[in-house]
Parts: sequence; C-alpha cells; structure tokens
Amino acid sequence: MLNHTYSATAEQLDAARQARLQIRQGYDRPTAGMVAGMTQVNMLSLPQEWAWDFLLYAQRNPQSCPILDVIEHGEFKSKLGQDIDVRTDFPRYRVWEHGKCTAEITDATSIWEQHTDLVTFLIGCSFSFETALMDAGIEVRHIHDQCNVPMYLTNIPCQSAGRISGNLVVSMRPIHASKISEAVQITVKVPQVHGAPVHIGAPHVLGIQDIQQPDFGDAPRILADEIPVFWACGVTPQAAVMNSKIPFAISHAPGHMLITDIPDREWMK
Repeated sequence: MLNHTYSATAEQLDAARQARLQIRQGYDRPTAGMVAGMTQVNMLSLPQEWAWDFLLYAQRNPQSCPILDVIEHGEFKSKLGQDIDVRTDFPRYRVWEHGKCTAEITDATSIWEQHTDLVTFLIGCSFSFETALMDAGIEVRHIHDQCNVPMYLTNIPCQSAGRISGNLVVSMRPIHASKISEAVQITVKVPQVHGAPVHIGAPHVLGIQDIQQPDFGDAPRILADEIPVFWACGVTPQAAVMNSKIPFAISHAPGHMLITDIPDREWMK
C-alpha cells in the first residue's frame, strides 16, 4: 500500500479499482464519464535524460501541463492510487520515436522492460471537472454522445524549456450561451486539472480553421445556441514530443485516461 490518505468513500475506491481492472482486461475506449467524481490523468513517460527539460517545461506551462505525480525512472506505481500500474491502467498508449507516433498499444509492460530509464509524469485532465459541470446542469456533449472530446493543436506557443518546445493543445466543449459564466466559475476553481477556459468562441483566433476537423478526438456536435469553449489540454505534452522530436517517449492516447483513487473535489480551491 502506498503512503497516501484518500478521502474517497469505499464505494468510490471500489469503483475506481474495478474500472482499472476492466481496463487491464482490455477495455479500449475513451474514459470520459467513467467513475464520475474521480480524478483522471494524462501521462507522458520519457528517458531520464529528458526528464529535467520536461519538468521545467511543465513548470513554465502549468495550465496545460499541471503535474500531479512524477514517478522515478524505472518505476511504474503512483501515489494517486493504491494499486495503480501505469504500464497497464490506461486503455491505450502511443509510442513515439523521434517525434512520430510509431505504434498504439493497449499494454505497455514490454516498454518498461525494454526502456528501464523512463520517468513518468502524470498530468491533470479536464475530464476531472466534467462531473461538476454536469451537476450544475451543463451538458458535456462528448459524454452525452458517447464519443471522444475534440482536441485541437493551436497557434499559441508554450514557453520552451531546454530542448523542449511546442504549441498549446486545447479541448473544446460546446456550452449554451446562458451557461458559460457558470462553467467558467466552476472550472477556475480547479487549476490542477487545467482550470478556467483559455478561450471562448472564435476558434480562428486559436488557429483552428475548421472546428469540425479536430487534430485529436471526434468531430463535435454544436447546436445553434451554443458557443465553443476551449480549455488547455493534457495532450499538449504530445505536441511538444512531436515538435521537439524527442528520441523516445510513451504517452496515453488522447481521451484514454488513467482513473485514480483521488476524488475530483480534492482539487477544488
């Protein structure tokens, strides 16, 4: 057992562990809406010689890369859950070589056997504020439609660090105009899972030419009385991997997260 005190109920902890077991047994779908109220996280693992540069990159770009845990090289357990194994507990992983995605896999155990120097960063995910949005009566479209959240590579550069640079990636949720203020008020309270939106409306300002053509995830369904609202996204590190041509890395596949033992409410200010 890891040295961590969880405020989750026994029912929440059991649900989170059952979800991880389901993922280990082959569940391979986006995780938005799974185990409502429990924190989900993004992942980036890269060789130890690149870890300092990425840690500095995340520190300089906290809204897009809010680090919740760092796992030392060669290790695969996290303080965010008593039985978490980052090699098996994401539904899908991406393998990166020199900035290109060369494979997608559902079990990364062999990667850790081949690359014993990987340092793993677990990064806050905006899925972790979606339960609060729904509790306030704000529809989260990709959960309602049972698809993946749309994500876009923007024209906004992140602050570089050492050898690492790249542009911001955002996730988008269409929100009814009357609910946008409430959505901002809810999400601004949780900076560890990306916090307030970075932009509202006018996708072209972010360099998004066609909102129906996301770079990651599924095309959105936007109603006439809704406005696109954009949050910083934990896929931003993958954009940095691509731009910086890091020799080797492994990440989660966009939308396919790790479910932790930490309730979302722990991040509320």
